This record gives sequence, C-alpha cells and structure tokens, in this order.
Amino acid sequence: MALALRERLQPFALRATDGSIVTPEQFAGAVVLGVIFWCNHCPYVKAWEDRIIALQRAYADRGVQFVLINSNDPVAYPDDSFEAMQRRAREKQYPFPYLVDETQEVARRYGATRTPEVFLFDRNRELRYHGAPDDNVEDPAAVRAHYLRDAIEALLAGRDPEPATTPPRGCTIKWRAA
Repeated sequence: MALALRERLQPFALRATDGSIVTPEQFAGAVVLGVIFWCNHCPYVKAWEDRIIALQRAYADRGVQFVLINSNDPVAYPDDSFEAMQRRAREKQYPFPYLVDETQEVARRYGATRTPEVFLFDRNRELRYHGAPDDNVEDPAAVRAHYLRDAIEALLAGRDPEPATTPPRGCTIKWRAA
C-alpha cells in the first residue's frame, strides 16, 4: 500500500548517476520535494520525461526539487541498469538527481508500484500529492488536468492540492525474483 496523504517522507540514501550518495536531507531548503519513481525503458516514462524535466526547470527557482528513483530489476531489464541510467541522465541533461534503489527497499517503503509515480511532499515533508503527472500520457498538447503542476502551485500558495491523489499510470515496477 502506498504512503497515505500526510504521511512523512521515507528516508533514503541512494547512489546517484554521478556516483554521489543522495539523501532527502540534502534538499532541506526545498519548499516542495517530489520523489518520483522512474526508469529508462517504460514508454510512459519516456512520454512524460520532457514534461517532468520542463517542470523541474520551471520551478527550480521557486524552491521545488525533484528526485528520481529507479527501483527496477536491471538483470531482467538491462535498459534500467546503472550504466544506462547514467547515459540517460547525461543525454537528457537531467536537472535532478537520478538514483538507483538496488535493494528495492525504498520503493517498498513508499508503496510505489508504477513508473512514473509521483510522491509530492510539502516543506514539512508530509505527502500532499500522489499519482500521475497529468491526465494525458499520449499527447502533451491535449492535457486538460496538470495534476503535478497544479499540486506544486497549490503548495507554493499554501493551499491543499486538489485533487490530492490520482491513479498512477505507467509500467509496473519490475521486482527482483524472490
């Protein structure tokens, strides 16, 4: 089960594509922190990728920080290997850390099941929005509900996001064989 609204951010210390170890404490100054479960191979991620990059760039100066986490099994999905993550982050010039969850423990603690799946936290690191980036993965020009952008705007204005949850849409997280 995914984190419930108002639950606290779950801590992590994960390796980023630049080799550093990233923790949420490094973003203590962020007014809004988005933890987004991600990967390389999923067509939903690829469809939303440029929109997520654009959102990060648009809101970086207003204290919004995204952190992307790949929890997929790289043995079953080599496109999601750490080396492939490094290439993807470089090619797309990711403006956010892209982290690997090798044990898949972070995904389990968040209750994440999809890529992409957004967990958006306020300055107190309470979950305020959970779900999809927007309502149209296929066509950015046809988006009518900008869930993530609207949730960010609500939090920056001191309001509750509406809606606060939407069904995450995307590929399932690829769990390691037991």
